[in-house]
Amino acid sequence: MSAPLPIWKTHYNHPSEWDQSFAPLSLPAMLEASAAAHGAADLMDFMGRRYSYAETLDAANRVACGLQAMGIAKGDRVGLFLPNVPHYLAAYYGALKIGATVVNFSPLYTVDELAHQVSDSGTRVLFTLSAKALLPTALKVMAHSALERVIVGSVAGVLPMGKSILYRLFKRDEVAEMPHGDPRVTRFSALVDNDGACSCAPIDPVNDVALIQYTGGTTGTPKGAMLTHQNLTGNARQVDLLDPDPSAPDRIVGVLPFFHVFANTCVLNRTVHRGGMIAMLPRFDAAQTLALVQRVKATALPGVPTMYQALLDHPRVDRTDFSSLRVCISGGAPLPAEVKARFEEHTGAKVVEGYGLTESSGVVSTNPYEGLNKPGTIGQPIPGTLVKLVDKEDPTRPPPQGQPGELVFAGPQVMKGYWNRPDADADVFVDGFLRTGDVGEIDADGYIRIVDRLKDMIAVGGFKVFPSQIEAILYRNPAVKEALVIGVPDAYHGEMPKAFVTLSEGAAMDGEALKAWLNPQLGKHERVLAVEVRLNLPKTLIGKLSRKELVAEEKQRAASA
Repeated sequence: MSAPLPIWKTHYNHPSEWDQSFAPLSLPAMLEASAAAHGAADLMDFMGRRYSYAETLDAANRVACGLQAMGIAKGDRVGLFLPNVPHYLAAYYGALKIGATVVNFSPLYTVDELAHQVSDSGTRVLFTLSAKALLPTALKVMAHSALERVIVGSVAGVLPMGKSILYRLFKRDEVAEMPHGDPRVTRFSALVDNDGACSCAPIDPVNDVALIQYTGGTTGTPKGAMLTHQNLTGNARQVDLLDPDPSAPDRIVGVLPFFHVFANTCVLNRTVHRGGMIAMLPRFDAAQTLALVQRVKATALPGVPTMYQALLDHPRVDRTDFSSLRVCISGGAPLPAEVKARFEEHTGAKVVEGYGLTESSGVVSTNPYEGLNKPGTIGQPIPGTLVKLVDKEDPTRPPPQGQPGELVFAGPQVMKGYWNRPDADADVFVDGFLRTGDVGEIDADGYIRIVDRLKDMIAVGGFKVFPSQIEAILYRNPAVKEALVIGVPDAYHGEMPKAFVTLSEGAAMDGEALKAWLNPQLGKHERVLAVEVRLNLPKTLIGKLSRKELVAEEKQRAASA
């Protein structure tokens, strides 16, 4: 394999040197260092209630001691089934402090999805909220899995006093009833009812796994990426080096979900490392986000393209004061040039597009905050990251001269491997580099452009959706003979899943009936735009169902429209 391109050593547009190394650092040590330096400073703003670095560290210490009292020890898996709430930070850093491994679970998961990943990871304890959208799902999973304990937080308990009273009065119908007398269910307040003074096992940042983050990888099959403490603190420090003015105020909007690796690195860990403040919302709402930007005088607003489009579409956008906003990092899906231009015009902030994978702890490359930006590219690699192209058919050799190749990379942020999947490790690592499954080009300035992808993953508003999972559910319907799911262009989400099926002999279901049957069984981000019934589906010469013809048809249809 050819040597890495030297362009970033001589033509680097990020403010720091490309050739960087990062000393071993654990996530709890990173929080402790920031608390020592900025103890009284605000780390969190949640609906107007502020939590300092010292308070957050104290809560994490109490979670650590509470988990130890439950018998949770180093190496055990602790699940977070949480939106962006203060409980997340306390549970995340508290579990990590005792050497446990955190497993992130999306609050959008169905019972089956959560149960599968709880079982696969061996999660012993699960943190969640008393919301009807979360607690019943967690309890059903505990009833039919090896999950031992559920720890339940209250939203009302972390709100400002006035909002807490209103929440208890007017949001009671959104709160699930706690099961009585079940020793497996513990209130968060009871867990942290201790002094936080307990000794914890030492952490090896380089080798100890901090986070199991589920991803489709390059094959579309969900796998748990094992991210070490050093992977995550390394990527947080890499991202922090991208800021040309590290002394500037740092108030970042936290509406991207912490359970997603993009926000986990760019919003949570980077901000803790910097000593900034996270102004968080439990879910994205355009009106609330615009109000939050103005209220806290936000300086950064990371997001996905659909989020920026929703903000632009909201009537409040023209009445929002964006004067404090410096930079917006877009990831998760390609950023349309017109969305970037319009958002920059409305806000005066720079919108830069970046790229990363779960397997990379979040970020591989991005356009510079200042200087040369190239729309349609994912910029240059971040400090300490080697990127190169390999042949699409044979990753052990470079691509033909002048031809695109598969993007591979190496750096401190590259995962340790997949949880209990040495077979997948063998497929994704080549000569110390991680294969991305994406096909790209690198120009003379060292800017990377993604031109295709080897994998079939569908990017829906920044979430990954895997056709094989939707197809597997379709095949459960006796009316379905064959099924294929592809991503079709969508102006708001970037892509949406669309299913194509043929019917079993004698079946009479139409597409709308199949869609109505299918979507309730899927997570919200997985739901299909349509189900189209056909007499035949395209196949390869050997009879394998083929997506590429359907993808071409839909692209042509979108272009004609």
